[in-house]
Amino acid sequence: MRYWLMKSEPDAFSIDDLERVGREPWDGIRNYQARNYMRDEMEIGDLAFFYHSNAKPTGIAGIMRIASHAYPDPTALDPDAKYYDPKSKPERPRWYLVDVEFVRKFKRIITLAELRLHQELDGMPLLRKGNRLSIMPVAAEHWDLILGLE
Repeated sequence: MRYWLMKSEPDAFSIDDLERVGREPWDGIRNYQARNYMRDEMEIGDLAFFYHSNAKPTGIAGIMRIASHAYPDPTALDPDAKYYDPKSKPERPRWYLVDVEFVRKFKRIITLAELRLHQELDGMPLLRKGNRLSIMPVAAEHWDLILGLE
């Protein structure tokens, strides 16, 4: 099993939204490295932190599970969709997504500021200066430490 951190702006889709619907396609990823993580490395059953970005406060709000293998993102093919990409074709899809399912909401948001206080988390991609990826791997030891902060 691998661990991940996946960001979403809570105004667009929050941990509360995922709890309400139970399972949702994680669509709209338009970064090649993030896409490659989903397409090439995620497996059904992997766990991911649900991270609220561009929020007050930003931080980890809960846990979700990867519920499907990667498949082409249909929003890339829909000219009326927000994430339409005219270069993506059904026979050669450019963008992929995975389905995620709700596991649990944290009792409190573990803020980015709090995460930065723990030297044991040095090297975590989220804490690297300039890292803006919306999907990133989380080392098992970082996962365990973060769970202990709740």
